Amino acid sequence: MTSLLLLTGTGVAATLLLVLIVLIMNRRRPKSNVPPGVVVLYQIGRGNFAPSISPFPLKLETFLRMTKIPYMNDHSGKFSSKGKTPWMEYNGKPIADSQFCIEYLKKEKEVDVNTHLNKDEISIAKAFQRLTEENLYWTMCIESFGGDVSAVSSIIPYTGLKLWLTVKFLQRVIKQETWGQGMGRHTPDEVWEIAVHDMTAISNFLGVKKFFMGDEPCEVDCVLFGMLVMIIYNMPGSKHQKFVTEVLGNLVSYCERMKNKYWPDWNDKLLPSPTYKDDSDKIYWHKTDNSTHS
Repeated sequence: MTSLLLLTGTGVAATLLLVLIVLIMNRRRPKSNVPPGVVVLYQIGRGNFAPSISPFPLKLETFLRMTKIPYMNDHSGKFSSKGKTPWMEYNGKPIADSQFCIEYLKKEKEVDVNTHLNKDEISIAKAFQRLTEENLYWTMCIESFGGDVSAVSSIIPYTGLKLWLTVKFLQRVIKQETWGQGMGRHTPDEVWEIAVHDMTAISNFLGVKKFFMGDEPCEVDCVLFGMLVMIIYNMPGSKHQKFVTEVLGNLVSYCERMKNKYWPDWNDKLLPSPTYKDDSDKIYWHKTDNSTHS
């Protein structure tokens, strides 16, 4: 028994070491010179079915497109000082966490996509952001990594040993994080009940509106779009995906509107697409350009 425990511990340590080596190797790509005033968005790379395999890079990149702030991507997988991704550099200053990035840019660039909202509406939008990122998100993590990982393995753009190591590493991390957050202490049925209530609440509030808070998009749309893309495109065959696509059709239509408005180059950002183009270091919205091209 002792030998088995030692072997298991050694296996885990070796797995973590190999994952660390993979991450370090991903950090070695040299970065080109960055013009002043251009955001460098660090993320983990494009996906097979969506421009990102995580909702948070897509949230931040959609915000950059919504506000037309000049930016470029670094897909090397480099993590922030907090051990998180995405993060950004602006004029040499690193900012970690997608929301802190947005708050920093709002002040630095003096942009505000919520000007058409009153104080009550801003509060409602913030509450739905918290529901989505601090509650619904964790139910999605448990659904994706809690049991059968074949679906999530299909969206991670790795193969062979690198894919296996990544999935095992994420399973271990997410199990620890969901337990600490609290969602992982519930039974599968309880977690699913929470997810259904959250998704239904989002759908009910959206109703027939064009965007979440009305006819004009705002900051919370970046949040919801990122999370809904994860459900619809990056959780194939999951209970979340089936519930949204079969029961909450207005969320699917909403996601398509956001996609058409801010991601006309969507297919160019999908790894298997014949029109895929690696946009590492490409500058979007530079100078007076009014398109998504540099």
